[in-house]
Amino acid sequence: MKMLGADAILRSLEAEGVDIVFGIPGGAILPTYDAFARGTTVRHVLARHEQGAGHMAQGYARASGRVGVALATSGPGATNLVTPIADAWMDSTPLVCLTGQVRSSLIGTDAFQECDITGITIPIVKHSWLVQDVDEIAAVMKAAFHIARTGRCGPVLVDIPRDVQEAELDFSYPDEVDLPGWRPPRRGHPRQIREAARWVAEAERPVLYVGGGTINADACGELKDLAESGRLPVITTLMGKGAFPETHELFAGWPGMHGPKWSNWAMNKADLLVACGARFDDRVTGKLAGFAPGASVVHLDIDAAEIGKLRNADVPVVGPLKQVLRDLGSELRRLHEGDTARRYDGWVDQIFEWRDEFPLRYSTDGELVKPQAVMESLQAATADRDNVIWTTGVGQHQMWAMQYLLCDEPRRFVTSGGLGTMGYGVPAAVGAKAAQPDATVVCVDGDGCFQMTGSELATSVMEDLPIIVAIINNGYLGMVHQWQNLFYDDRLSQVHLTHAVPDYAKLAEAYGALGIMVDERSQVDDAIDQALNAGRTTVIDFRVDPREQCYPMIPAGAAALELIEFEEGAETEGVRAL
Repeated sequence: MKMLGADAILRSLEAEGVDIVFGIPGGAILPTYDAFARGTTVRHVLARHEQGAGHMAQGYARASGRVGVALATSGPGATNLVTPIADAWMDSTPLVCLTGQVRSSLIGTDAFQECDITGITIPIVKHSWLVQDVDEIAAVMKAAFHIARTGRCGPVLVDIPRDVQEAELDFSYPDEVDLPGWRPPRRGHPRQIREAARWVAEAERPVLYVGGGTINADACGELKDLAESGRLPVITTLMGKGAFPETHELFAGWPGMHGPKWSNWAMNKADLLVACGARFDDRVTGKLAGFAPGASVVHLDIDAAEIGKLRNADVPVVGPLKQVLRDLGSELRRLHEGDTARRYDGWVDQIFEWRDEFPLRYSTDGELVKPQAVMESLQAATADRDNVIWTTGVGQHQMWAMQYLLCDEPRRFVTSGGLGTMGYGVPAAVGAKAAQPDATVVCVDGDGCFQMTGSELATSVMEDLPIIVAIINNGYLGMVHQWQNLFYDDRLSQVHLTHAVPDYAKLAEAYGALGIMVDERSQVDDAIDQALNAGRTTVIDFRVDPREQCYPMIPAGAAALELIEFEEGAETEGVRAL
């Protein structure tokens, strides 16, 4: 079928089952936007900044399990996508970014808005293409989607000059991908899986250490079966939150810098760590040499490069986690010969004794709204809703959200992990709402984060993708404030934002959203209830106590057991023991 390259791009998206893309038009991508005007089944969501478009595509991907798609023009449009691409690279999010490029004859001449975006993104994409022949569009698009979602998920980039978009071709979309050099593992080795099961069966204090790779692999059901088969305690990372039900009797919390003391004790006193799609990130391990010194390691991952990268694996298993975890559970049941492995009960009981001894706590003194109390109220108000998706920015509010918002299903907690991108929360929420229109999508944001991408409220309102934004407004760049307080003798430098500039409720109204300001404890529950029942985009400005700090905390470079804990004062409350 004869058509223009621009139309071939849209026909390729349709062939891949893409229902929605996020982007902003510009000169070099204009032919493709003209193809949108001529007709397509793909919905386009108009962002207010290309970074926002990229994070929307990430939120869509993380909430749906499908590939997210972002579009941008050349030059600054493309460079504005670099942060979402880097974020997707760090968090293994499947993303296809399509960028326009100046005409082929102008490449290398420093033409207006020319930018070597394939060169810029080399370290942060799985692969990239500069399409110089219109006849290559279909094959490149097929390859881009295949690479983004197979093996270890991640971002890819397709850069298409304007003249290629305008050229004519005889279009047909390939049935098969032609990538002879791309061979992600299809199965874990049976012998290694049997060996892993033997190590688990012989351990006295095993822990399943679960990362975001388990969610990407759609292996959460297999993880649950494995945990229940062996009565194995499960600890999930920030990226793995929701991979295992957090109300389950075997759930043992979250590890790392702001994980509960009892979770870190479980990790560091274990004699076997079974790492499932986790990568021993520094925010989990603290000082690597001091992390879980008495533990052997079984490492399960789709990416062979992660095995042994930071911690030696006594038993490495490379393969798709859905199959690996299923076979590991079967082998473990065979070894136990029907026994439910009650011998681990003493170890599980010990972990939960630590949980009861070291609950999350915060001060209840004073009249100011406490951020932890806001999280508890959000959790309580949404507990009866079937489909709630949380997104966050990055900072103290993100860690409080991890600690206090329970997730019993995967793809319900969408946040920036490895790159730690401030401003991620609002656009990611818009993307998540696009993926799950019937979901209640709540962005827990900080005042610093919100000011980076808050303009995407316009996208939420205008595109009828209503979200709730709960701003934990302490008037500071909170996490930096905490570090300066603890490690720089309280010398505060360039962190004060103030509670009132801008007025977030009025700003929300200016964007066509509902704005609510809360500065008293008695107003918290009513404000949340109003937002949940508004049926429109809503921003709640929770003006919280700026003195509150996020505990426990492992200082950077310290060992995981060297926690700074909440100091008990005159009025404290054990919030809950998970």
